[in-house]
Amino acid sequence: MPCPPPCGPARAAPARLQLAGITKRYPAVLACSGVSLTVQPGQIHAVLGENGAGKSTLMKIIYGALAPDAGSMHWNGQAVRLRHPQQARALGIAMVFQHFSLFDSLTVAENVWLGLDQRLSLAEVTGRIRAKASEYGLDTDPLRPVHTLSVGQMQRVEIIRALLADPALLILDEPTSVLTPQAADRLFVVLRQLAARGCSILYISHKLHEIRALCTACTVLRGGRVTGQCNPAHESVASLSRLMIGAEPAALPARARPAGATVLRVQGLSLPRAEPFGVDLIDLQLDLQAGQVLGIAGVSGNGQKELLYALSGEDTRADAASIQLCGHDAGRLGPRERRALGLHFVPEERLGRGAVPSLGLAHNLLLTRSEALAGGGWIRLGALRRQAQALMARFDVQAGGPDAAARSLSGGNLQKFIVGREIDARPRLLIVAQPTWGVDVGAAAQIRGAILALREAGCAVLVVSEDLDELLDLCDRLQVLAKGQLSPPVPRGQATVERIGAWMSGLWQADMQTPPAPAPARQVPHV
Repeated sequence: MPCPPPCGPARAAPARLQLAGITKRYPAVLACSGVSLTVQPGQIHAVLGENGAGKSTLMKIIYGALAPDAGSMHWNGQAVRLRHPQQARALGIAMVFQHFSLFDSLTVAENVWLGLDQRLSLAEVTGRIRAKASEYGLDTDPLRPVHTLSVGQMQRVEIIRALLADPALLILDEPTSVLTPQAADRLFVVLRQLAARGCSILYISHKLHEIRALCTACTVLRGGRVTGQCNPAHESVASLSRLMIGAEPAALPARARPAGATVLRVQGLSLPRAEPFGVDLIDLQLDLQAGQVLGIAGVSGNGQKELLYALSGEDTRADAASIQLCGHDAGRLGPRERRALGLHFVPEERLGRGAVPSLGLAHNLLLTRSEALAGGGWIRLGALRRQAQALMARFDVQAGGPDAAARSLSGGNLQKFIVGREIDARPRLLIVAQPTWGVDVGAAAQIRGAILALREAGCAVLVVSEDLDELLDLCDRLQVLAKGQLSPPVPRGQATVERIGAWMSGLWQADMQTPPAPAPARQVPHV
């Protein structure tokens, strides 16, 4: 019998995803310019860049939500051209967007059902959601309407929806931006398990310590172009920052003045939930002085939304005296009346509450600012555009001009604009939720620096955030909100990640009997 031909060398498996020369132009900006990227099977690959660097545009092209103007895409060695997300999902590509794609009027299960095989019944999808949420520690009620969820809870829904598809490539755009450190750690365990099974992951985050701990490869974008590649495990936070923005972020300013008079006092604030899936607020107490930053920590869905509605004036059911603003009983005052007393507010939802998506940046100023209004209700358009342009320059907002629609901005640039709009108003009290959610390392340092400068100018600042690193960097005192109740305040020097993490379960009574040693000094900024 003839001998079989000798075996040749084994061929390496093709890349899971390979992009070459991807270009995408918009009328006012070149979002991606000749971008090339290769992701291997089972690889957790970071895409790093400033806000507006082109990361989200590139991910939407991979997911089929946008068509490139030039370039090619190969999937498992085969050329593909995706015209809509359904084609991407059929290949095994799933994406968790930074801005959520959920229908408010539908339940969690109904939203997830829309993107799955319609041969599955709604009852089967509901069961799968419960199983997946339990498996990965992402607490979610599939029967709850989306409009009752906090931003952090919506994030969990998006992640679960992606995981239910058993993807071959999972794209995550800022997945931990509104997760606690404990929840983020659980998510990392899930991602490593997925990668071990061969799933490739494209990971976008501005939390550089996450990228160093999780990712094995990194592509850096700047101005829509690839400017570097590295293994983030071999880099420091400082070197990754230099790769991304060309410099290290400036250090946060130290406190220079003592606290002043009380600006906000909440005493005995109790409110029954306004909706079936809401949270009752129970006998809340807090005091905030001028020139001080008070942080409210907690797991999403423990009453943050209800507290913010009550403080901002969107919910006026509280007893008048239970909320005092600059010495005035404010519990029954609406948002406009509270602004007249000096309160300005940055909500966690950028689009829809912080800004009107279809309106230009200049007209979005009118939501909380009135400097460009003339008598009789007329708008001085020239003055309004100049005001918006000055704000964009001060806070480095990258957009196509003062008339650019809010929805056309990247998440980080829109956040800078909204935070800047309220800081620029020189408030006596600034309440800000998730101030640096989805914002790059340089912009995060800029926003935090502006908040602390406002503090030094005598403003009282209340920060509600699920990012403990952020709260520990910014705040003079912290309180924890758990199940609608507030812990006693703890000075920054006695606050540790471990202690505050335990308090998030409501376990502060016993801990208050034996306060821990002062926390070690932190090197700032830690982003």
